[in-house]
Amino acid sequence: MAAMTPTTPTTPTTPATPATPATPATRYPGLREDTREPDTGAPVRTPGRRPRPRIWRGAVLALAGAYFLIPLIASFVFTVHVPGRGITFEAYTELLSADGFTESLLLSLGLAAATIALSLLLAVPALVAVRIGSPRLRPVVEVMCMLPLVVPPIALVTGITTVLRWGPDHLSRTPLYQTFIAVQNEKFPVVLVLAYTVLALPFVHRSLDAGLRAIDVPTLVEAARSCGASWPYVVLRVLLPNLRASLAGAAFLTLALVLGEFTIASLLGFQPFAVWIVSISGAQARMSVAVSILSLLITWLLLIALSRAGTTTSTAGAAPATTSRKEP
Repeated sequence: MAAMTPTTPTTPTTPATPATPATPATRYPGLREDTREPDTGAPVRTPGRRPRPRIWRGAVLALAGAYFLIPLIASFVFTVHVPGRGITFEAYTELLSADGFTESLLLSLGLAAATIALSLLLAVPALVAVRIGSPRLRPVVEVMCMLPLVVPPIALVTGITTVLRWGPDHLSRTPLYQTFIAVQNEKFPVVLVLAYTVLALPFVHRSLDAGLRAIDVPTLVEAARSCGASWPYVVLRVLLPNLRASLAGAAFLTLALVLGEFTIASLLGFQPFAVWIVSISGAQARMSVAVSILSLLITWLLLIALSRAGTTTSTAGAAPATTSRKEP
């Protein structure tokens, strides 16, 4: 009979106390409890709060504002303060009735509108065709559009003058003679539109190329073509709405270029707004400064209108796409 070995009763062991997890305050010291995730304790960025701007940002903005505003304020004071007479606004009242003011301003605005239309009409189809059909030609098109930055305006106007003189002498008995005469019409010189279009090509190319890089052009074109859309419909109703911001930027730069260009118009003998300002600067100093200030205001208003139009239309075009994603 086997011997029975007595078993000693086991004492119940107390359960081990679990380790207390690190509280959010321990892991992220210095943060309040309401700024942490309730489950993980990670810091939460409160919506609507922005980091305080640093001092150097305010200093840079103040210096930039002083750099631009102080000369304008000094010019305005020069136009309204006459020694011995005090404050007077005769320079601005006489400006509106000055000879050539309205004609030159309207001429510059018309040249700017025609230049914007012609440059976009040339650049948009070319860049879209290169983007879709011949990507290898993109460097060639880019170099051709950047050439006006290399050629000085004085060399460009010299070549234009040589061509305009050569044409009537050798083509006087051909129908092209009337063409050379028509492009030099003083009421609306088409030759200036052609010259300004060449000068504006680098800026238009850069703006449109950035817009085309931001969208998937082949996918949009293939989707529209698979639905039966024609090529004009694809360009006008599919691509251009996605390029509104780029088109507004190109128009912005072209407008600023045309309104401020002096060399080509002066050497060709025409008198747009910039040339008219210089022509009256010698005889009437206060009026010339007044018209300079007024031209800056007009240019800024037009540029702000173009930038606002591009931003508004692009935002409006993006709204239907956002709502369509939310639909089940």
